[in-house]
Amino acid sequence: MSMPRFVDRPLTEADIPAVMEMEALACLHPIHAWTDDNYRSSIRAGYWARVRCEADTGRILAVCVAMDGLEEMHLLNIAVDQSLHGKGVAQDLMRILYELCLQRGAKSLWLEVRPTNERARRLYLREGFEPVGVRKNYYPAPHGREDAVVMRRLIQATEGASDALV
Repeated sequence: MSMPRFVDRPLTEADIPAVMEMEALACLHPIHAWTDDNYRSSIRAGYWARVRCEADTGRILAVCVAMDGLEEMHLLNIAVDQSLHGKGVAQDLMRILYELCLQRGAKSLWLEVRPTNERARRLYLREGFEPVGVRKNYYPAPHGREDAVVMRRLIQATEGASDALV
């Protein structure tokens, strides 16, 4: 029996430098909304924070952080190693997050995304997210601030776990 290629586990404070490095190389935007303190605060607050690692080396390949709300969940951050862009890693992490929504009774999953992050916006639209608003001047940008598109995806329990996608 072969080992799985990836291992998912909780994010720890010791992971933060590697996560920051992976995200800096993977991000299309030179200014990140997330800092090492954002990750530390998320861990301390008890948010759902996971990393996906190479099974054999432990190298961090992706990070996903989400916060519970009243009958909803909010995806705060997701980043995937640049070498794995377009390989389904973010989509797979999203499916794990949908399952978490079902387990916790969340009826919707919310997120913000930069209008200029076309790759992420296309992924979210394919995943059934709908744009529902704009947060003005939400993200830091090279020349000031950039708006955020607010998106929502309804989560509904159906017969099979894989059918949880609406």
